[in-house]
Amino acid sequence: MANIKSQIKRNKQNVVARDRNKAVKSELRTRVKNAVAAVGTEDEETVLRAAIKRIDKAATKKVIHKNQAANKKSGLMKRIATLKENA
Repeated sequence: MANIKSQIKRNKQNVVARDRNKAVKSELRTRVKNAVAAVGTEDEETVLRAAIKRIDKAATKKVIHKNQAANKKSGLMKRIATLKENA
């Protein structure tokens, strides 16, 4: 444990940020999973749009890197295209 007052505060801030980032990443995984599951349904487009929006928002807030966001969106679109093709 740190003895320096500023470092104690920084450690507390890191805990809060870690929890927030963890929640955002968890939501990303859930939204992507829901988007893949919604392929072929009537609300497919809205669920996909919500997933892409959350990915972009996470990149904007620097929870994930912008290149990782681009890779996630690209992979999601490829998966959905493959599922549509096979269906």
